[in-house]
Formats: sequence, structure tokens, C-alpha cells
Amino acid sequence: MTETITKHTALHGKHEALGASFTDFGGWDMPLKYGSELAEHKAVRSTAGLFDLSHMGEVWVSGPQAASALNTALAGNFALMKVGKAKYSLILNEAGKIIDDLIVYRMEDEKYLVVPNAGNAPVVAAELAKRAEGFDAQVQDASADESLIAVQGPNAEAIVAKLAADEAGAASVTEMKYYSAAYTKLGGVDAILARTGYTGEDGFELIIKNADAAGLWDTIVEIGKDHELVPCGLAARDSLRLEAGMPLYGNELSLERTPFDAGLGAVVSFKKEEDFVGRSALEAVREQTPARKLVGLKGLGKRAGRGGYAIVKDGAVIGEITSGQPSPTLGYPVGLGYVDAAFSEVGTELEVDLRGKTLPFVVVELPFYTRAK
Repeated sequence: MTETITKHTALHGKHEALGASFTDFGGWDMPLKYGSELAEHKAVRSTAGLFDLSHMGEVWVSGPQAASALNTALAGNFALMKVGKAKYSLILNEAGKIIDDLIVYRMEDEKYLVVPNAGNAPVVAAELAKRAEGFDAQVQDASADESLIAVQGPNAEAIVAKLAADEAGAASVTEMKYYSAAYTKLGGVDAILARTGYTGEDGFELIIKNADAAGLWDTIVEIGKDHELVPCGLAARDSLRLEAGMPLYGNELSLERTPFDAGLGAVVSFKKEEDFVGRSALEAVREQTPARKLVGLKGLGKRAGRGGYAIVKDGAVIGEITSGQPSPTLGYPVGLGYVDAAFSEVGTELEVDLRGKTLPFVVVELPFYTRAK
């Protein structure tokens, strides 16, 4: 029998002290919730939430040909990125199927930071190293050495600004644009600060060395007392991203799906010169309608469809739910799922088989929830 090795983040002790319930996520023992997942969800929508995302990967790609190496390895165009900007992207296999979705930050002219999902981080790091061979570029997997803390919600800016040492530092926080990143010092420690997140709210992600994580967490918690900050687990993160229509690898995205299936065709750059992995496979189907498309579903009853539940039209199974639950913000069930392309138009009325009982759902525009700007 193979022994399961469960990894802990540098903040695991903080979560234990807060009485968190834990769950396995990609081989990591992560906080699922600290008390009420509903209260944690609502805090992010109304005040602020604090997340430990240190299970995510951090892979550096640097060197004179770092942009060309990434353009070959990933679906996006990174040569056109400005320093200090972030880009959502995909890493594909030769068949054009999705190995992972990830965020790429251009931190310097010849230095990029790639942040893959937790369970996929080792695979992505290995693939990047393999695909960078032959380029004047180096790939360094720093995942084991770095932690990631996120502050999300309407009060996130005020909290993070107070971590700055002076007014100039605070101003750099408040003036930071969405999907930007910078080297900085916050809470007395060196950090990479990014105005990114996975909740549908304004917020920041802070990447620091493991040794600095616990102290920074405590500082944020202390500052957050004046801003109704609540520590949040993965349960709230999942319900928040679902309301925001954001896909989750292993649910909406997988090795069985292309970017076109998932509605992510715009992420793929066919204009760049590089022959990126998966390009020829995608070009072959680029003009075709996918057999099934990812759609948003609004429940017209009270029960939610869950992952794996069948989607039905006129008694025939035409799709499957990938993520679903009652929306705490909107007050009705929401779900993401793949349906036969013929039934993917907004307004199409469908049913979901909830363990033997079918209830009505309708295809709606994504995202389900958009924050007020």
C-alpha cells in the first residue's frame, strides 16, 4: 500500500490555532473552513477575507529568451506583456487539451513568475523545464520555498495599504491596477504584491518567503480587526469563484477539454510566431463548434445540481454539471456544466437530474455575480 504524503503550508499551525476544519487538496492539508463557510463567503463580498494559498506553485522562468520559451510552452503571448503586468493562460498537451490554467507575471524584462494550481505544480514545473530546453532561459521551481497569502474583498485595499512602511508605499498599493504586480516591502518583509484573485472581488495576493509567512499573517489579522477581516477556507473560495464564473481545474478544466470547449479560446494566441505545444491540434478544430460547451446554469427551484449530476433535455442526457451549489449572494442555485452545443444558448431551458428527481434550470450569461465597481 502506498502511503499518502500530506503536505503542510508554513501557516498550518495558524489554522490549527484558529480551529480550522481541514481537507486534502492536491496532496496538501488545507483549511476548509474556520467556522461558518457561509459567513466567510459573505465577509469577502461585504468586508474582507484572508486566505492561505501557499499550496499554489511558484515557478520562475528567466533569461534572455524567457519570453520565447514561455511562448513555446504556453498558449498566450508573453513577449507583448509589459513589466509589472499579469496574464491568465493555459498550458496544453500536444492534443490541445488543458494540463493546467495559471497566472503569469512579468516581474522584470527577462524574468517571469508562473503560478500554477496546487495539484498540478510539479507537472507544470517539469513541463516548463522540458519545453525551455534549447532556449537561453532558466526554469526554477520555488514552490517549496514560497508562501502565498490573499486578502480579498471591498476592504482589501485599506488593509494591504496599512502594511506599507510609509505613505509612498501605501499609495503604490492603492494606485495598483487590476492584474498588475510589483516587488515591494509589506509588513516589514520583502514581497511580491499582485492585484489578482479568485473571488470576483477586488483584492491582492502576496507572495513571500516561507519564513516570513506566519509573521505577515499575524500582522494582517491585527490590521484586519478594524476592517472586519475574516480568515477564510477553501469552501468559501470555491463558492466565491463559482459565483464569479471562474473555472476550477479538475472540475471545468481537465485533460479531456480544449480551451474552445471551456470558452477560453481568447486565451490562445495564434498570432505569435512560436509553434506552441498544442497549436497544430487547436488549429485543426479552430473553426469547428465543440461537441459540448461550458455554460452557466441558474436553478429555478431550491435544490442545486452538484458535480457529476446529469443535465437533461426532453428526457435525454445532454450534459453534466461540473460545479454547483446554492449561491449565498444571489439566493438561488447556480452551476457550471458542459452541454451539447445545440443547447448552449442563453435562455435554453434544461433540467438537472438530482438523484432521480429532475428540476428546472436555465442557461444564463456568465458570470453569475459581478461586483459593483
